[in-house]
Amino acid sequence: MSATTVRVGVLLAVTAGLVAGCSNDGKQENKPAASPMGRTFVSTGVEGEQIPGGGPMTLTFADGRISANSGCNTASGTVDLTEGILHVGTLATTLMACPDERSQADSWQDKVLAAPPKWRLDNSTLTLIGNKITVTLLDKKVAQPDRPLIGTTWIVSALMTPDAQIRSQTLDDVKPTLTIAADGKVSGSAGCNRMTGHATPSPAANGPDVTFQIGTTKMACAPEIMEVEQAVLKVLDGKTTATIDAETLILRNTNGFGLTLRAAQP
Repeated sequence: MSATTVRVGVLLAVTAGLVAGCSNDGKQENKPAASPMGRTFVSTGVEGEQIPGGGPMTLTFADGRISANSGCNTASGTVDLTEGILHVGTLATTLMACPDERSQADSWQDKVLAAPPKWRLDNSTLTLIGNKITVTLLDKKVAQPDRPLIGTTWIVSALMTPDAQIRSQTLDDVKPTLTIAADGKVSGSAGCNRMTGHATPSPAANGPDVTFQIGTTKMACAPEIMEVEQAVLKVLDGKTTATIDAETLILRNTNGFGLTLRAAQP
């Protein structure tokens, strides 16, 4: 190619760029490229090796960081999305032991993120294209709208202390539940005993405040079950703050203790 041809090609490219970057009124438009940053996505399909335990894979992008969970532990760290490639930095992870096939979910997730995968965002759909594995994810607000606090049956999945989040086989077995009716009546199980009482929701900046007044039946169960029950009732005593994200409810009492609950399937 001659030098003249090169100069003409550059001029045409610059001219085309200027035309594309200007609106009808002559002002330049600065449209940012679509990015998953600030959003959470949940997997809806996998081509290639499937997620052990069924997943789903959940990816949250915020402030230059990524948080990933595929059914077992949660890994988080920095992320670089430039040039359509998802590069993750060193990831810190929780250290829970997960049962059955879910124990292999972390290894599958590491394989996907370490590829590194290409990423493509089309409106609410994020696609990761890796080494023999393609994951399709949908914006969580579209895939899993927030469940209502009132009228939903919530199942306790984790106990929170001021210093830690606790899961146990006993908790998974007894499945404490909580339902708040439209009139404020509370029903459910604390683990051993049935609960009754009243809840008073009120608006608050970070989610509704809910004040509980709870009574229970008086059965005695195995010590490990009673320990779970006492932890549940410690939260459902007085004022709490409720935060709902899709099918997850977090209740935090002013005493520093809390519960993570998931919505029961209808």
